Amino acid sequence: MMTALERQRSAFLADGPPSAAERRHRIDRLLSLVLDNADSFVDAMAADYGTRPRAGSLFTEILGMISVIEHTRSHVAQWMRATPLMRAGRLFGLRAEVEPSPLGVVGIIGPWNFPLNLVVLPAAAAFAAGNRVMIKMSEITPHTAALMKSTAPKYFDPTELDVVTGGPDVAAEFSSLPFDHLFFTGSPSVGALVQRAAAENLVPVTLELGGKNPVVVARDADLRRSAARIARSRMINGGQVCVCPDYVFVPDDRIDAFVAIVKQTWRQMFPSIVDNDEYCSSVNKANFDRVVALIDDARAKGARVEAVAPDGEVLPDRESRKIAPTLVRGIDDRMAIAAEEVFGPVLGVRAYQRLDEAIDYINRRPSPLVAYWYGPDNSEFRRFVRDTRSGGVARNDFAAQMIPSAAPFGGVGRSGMGAYHGKAGFYAFSHHRTVVGTDLPFTITGRAAPPFTASMRATTALGLRLARNRTRRRLRRSR
Repeated sequence: MMTALERQRSAFLADGPPSAAERRHRIDRLLSLVLDNADSFVDAMAADYGTRPRAGSLFTEILGMISVIEHTRSHVAQWMRATPLMRAGRLFGLRAEVEPSPLGVVGIIGPWNFPLNLVVLPAAAAFAAGNRVMIKMSEITPHTAALMKSTAPKYFDPTELDVVTGGPDVAAEFSSLPFDHLFFTGSPSVGALVQRAAAENLVPVTLELGGKNPVVVARDADLRRSAARIARSRMINGGQVCVCPDYVFVPDDRIDAFVAIVKQTWRQMFPSIVDNDEYCSSVNKANFDRVVALIDDARAKGARVEAVAPDGEVLPDRESRKIAPTLVRGIDDRMAIAAEEVFGPVLGVRAYQRLDEAIDYINRRPSPLVAYWYGPDNSEFRRFVRDTRSGGVARNDFAAQMIPSAAPFGGVGRSGMGAYHGKAGFYAFSHHRTVVGTDLPFTITGRAAPPFTASMRATTALGLRLARNRTRRRLRRSR
């Protein structure tokens, strides 16, 4: 891997920053790689999961990324332009600008839940910023990884894009390479290991992590619509999505009605599960066992667990790795499910009387990747936005914060570090270099060197006095 990195860095230095046309061409080849082989990638992901609905993979993995990539491609030339500073100074011979420049070689470590989408999107942003890219595919989805590795050379020279496969030992080695930037999508626990490894080489990182995403159903929300949408969104990719709702706050006098609608929605969605090709399996037995253990632990400690299994089916079924959609009420901090991201078809439900209760609960826990609100855009919603902290906020629909192609996507605190999509992705993989030149007949900054003249001392004292008086006036006005 070090040889591949050195080969890419040598090519980057030899060729210099690519033109806008070359960046767009790389993005086009990346899109072509995905679109030309869409059916093969869908088949590979189905083989990795056991059961993964074809339409869902096409929508989330492939169609879901196109608008973001097209937006990035169409703005490359604009984002590359230098930003002028101190325009008036040009009249006197002082020229200043900030120039976005490529970092060099970007490493991308992909996850298993969306093993194609979540490596292609950051790669497109890295190409837009003028970088070379190395991708480490997830070993948990080996069919998808192998297909990406065998397909990429048909579209890219390895000095532009190189794909790495292998297990945890390979991932650890990849994390320790001296990239110019390292991008990781995955769990907070693994993200901490990646950041620690990158720190040995002072490599900057972008971490796209997860978290327990909260939902608040407002008292004046359309309960039937809200409950049905929440129920459906919890089941996308079998609940194995970093932006899935994890637990829901419902007004205490509406909680039984909410639960009834969720259960009815799930029954309508899944008249069968074990033999249903549209019901997504847990990705592997380890994740299946982990989710089942969370449910069992909650039940053993007093939670009310309600599984919505079709008549005649015994679930969870370890052979198909399928778990029935499950509601859990009465969760408390003794239960592992209270702190651990579920990443499965399980939804926690909590009652609240006042909005303060929900806000306080959310704020006492690590900041989530997204916070959901179901209800009108009113003063209570704006208070929820103002008084909570999360990577994004979505109102009345699943992942609505990701609908605008230009919107940055990323977490905060334990749910992530940095953002991408749109201009944020271009900036994440760029260095903003200040370039200043002067043709003035005198020096500005050189006056800091001795010997110090009387006029320089007087000017310094005057500047200090003016700044002090200005600050004092502002403080008096604010009082």
